[in-house]
Amino acid sequence: MHGQDFFLQAFIYLAAAVVAVPVAKRLGLGSVLGYLIAGIVIGPFTLGLVGDEGQDVMHFAEFGVVMMLFLVGLELQPSVLWRLRVPIVGLGGSQVGITTALCMGAGLAFGLPWQEALAIGLVLALSSTAIVLQTLAEKGWMKTEAGQSSFAVLLFQDVAVIPILALMPLLATYPIAAAADGHHTTWVDGLSGFATTLIVLGAIAAIVVGGHYVLRPAFRLIARTRMRELFVGAALLLVIGIALLMSKVGLSPALGAFVAGVVLANSEYRHELESDLEPFKGLLLGLFFIAVGATIDFAIIARSPLLIAGLAAALMIGKLVVLLVLARVFKFGVDQGLLFAFLLAQGGEFAFVLFSFATQNGVLQTSTTGPLIVAVAVSMALTPLGLIVFDRLIRPRVGTREGEAADYDDIHGAHPVIIAGYGRFGQIAGRLLDAEGIGTTVLEYDPDQVELLRRFGRQVFYGDASRYDLLKSAGADSARVLILAVDQPEKTLELVHTARKHFPHLQILARSSGRVDAYDLLNAGVDHVYRETFDSALRLGTDALQVLGVRAHRAHRAAQNFRRHDEALMREVAQREQDDGFFAFVRKRSAEVEATLRNDIERAGQTGEEGWSVSGLIAEHVDGSEELPRPE
Repeated sequence: MHGQDFFLQAFIYLAAAVVAVPVAKRLGLGSVLGYLIAGIVIGPFTLGLVGDEGQDVMHFAEFGVVMMLFLVGLELQPSVLWRLRVPIVGLGGSQVGITTALCMGAGLAFGLPWQEALAIGLVLALSSTAIVLQTLAEKGWMKTEAGQSSFAVLLFQDVAVIPILALMPLLATYPIAAAADGHHTTWVDGLSGFATTLIVLGAIAAIVVGGHYVLRPAFRLIARTRMRELFVGAALLLVIGIALLMSKVGLSPALGAFVAGVVLANSEYRHELESDLEPFKGLLLGLFFIAVGATIDFAIIARSPLLIAGLAAALMIGKLVVLLVLARVFKFGVDQGLLFAFLLAQGGEFAFVLFSFATQNGVLQTSTTGPLIVAVAVSMALTPLGLIVFDRLIRPRVGTREGEAADYDDIHGAHPVIIAGYGRFGQIAGRLLDAEGIGTTVLEYDPDQVELLRRFGRQVFYGDASRYDLLKSAGADSARVLILAVDQPEKTLELVHTARKHFPHLQILARSSGRVDAYDLLNAGVDHVYRETFDSALRLGTDALQVLGVRAHRAHRAAQNFRRHDEALMREVAQREQDDGFFAFVRKRSAEVEATLRNDIERAGQTGEEGWSVSGLIAEHVDGSEELPRPE
């Protein structure tokens, strides 16, 4: 595609998505099925709006799967992977092993050589990471027992792609086709097995070591520019570079991206990377699903409808039975076991890559892989329909017990409190909450401050908290309190508007630089406003009264009365800020407050209230001075 053809094809794909997905969502079919239907409709075998370029689009769209696995890796700290080792290895390994054995047995029964039967079994054992994770996110099933178990199985399958790719050349029984241009397509073509292994291990080691010692300093330098587009470009460069490296050493780009994501899971830039790449991932995944629908070869279906139907049915039913048995063995509830089976009973997107790889390496012939690829695509298209059947017909009969989900920690690290801004103001609130055992998610936009705080062992994430996507990834959906300790009034107001629009349940406690800023925050809907110099100035005034001989009790009472009346006045004035008589109103109400305060003091003096002695208060202050926190 060149020039106008490229723009025409882009217009067709985007238009198909924009039209089909809202209709599918409105009908309760889900976005994945909407994308697949859109691809079928515009494909060469229906309206014919797109044609031979479908495979090229598929190669491009597969980058959406790469991004998805990178973001999955970002959410998985190594400690989480270690905790999930039993379901990943036990459940995932059992599923892949049993499904491979059954498919291989079926292939042998139909007279295929054992090498071809094994290759087919390994490919068909994999499920669709893209469809399952997208469905889990849309339906809110990720926290269920079935959701967590499906996620673990998919992780094992994605990792299993490496040994499958390594094993394929050893199963070759047909001549290997040379590259079209006569050149090697990867760095390991023509090398010995030992050399290939060294290069593969070196590439993975480069990702792990580079993630720890190169990427973090690089992102720190980029973050200091305060240019979001540069950070987005760096994030895309990282994922594309890893995908290219993995392709050059003959491995799955998606797996390399997943490893890089895990390496960066503890990075302070995790949330920023996630929110920057999320829109690209969603768009490319949608394009991938459309490409899957568009590349379903209805000509093959028309020539051999019973064969394709039989292959797709055998694949889905066979995997469904295996998954139900495993759910029983691992003691799932009935409802969760059924959901687990329906989620994973399809072929996976890696089948397109692996079948092509097997053909290029002389393991399988095109006449064999053609019907299998169509059957996998049909199974992927039928999965959303199967889940709709489960959700509407089966689930109401067996009941759902999502509350019985496994007690896994939230992989996003969500906490009840989010603190935006962690300078001299935010640190005090954060340390107090930490001391009381209340978890906080801290977001800071100054990369130098982030680096400094992490040296002191603080878990701080880099990012602009005024962005909806970043707040969401930081757990704003489940948090209870949002503390705004940012020292930029405009940024604070922007953050308030974002939080109030998308997360109205949050209680917002905001720092203000002064009274005027406090008016803006109150009018924007902030629950509690704290002027950054008010409390220290009030304490200074209280101490001044005591130095002048006022009893401690009376000084503290005067301060508390002043606080109460002043805060009430501030809220009242905020509502009248735009009125014509604003200044006259402020003068009048301020005079009334001062008169009220004087009356309170006079009444206290007439009643002869006893308070703490001045010497006792001074002694208390002096004795406790050494326990004051060190300056920030």
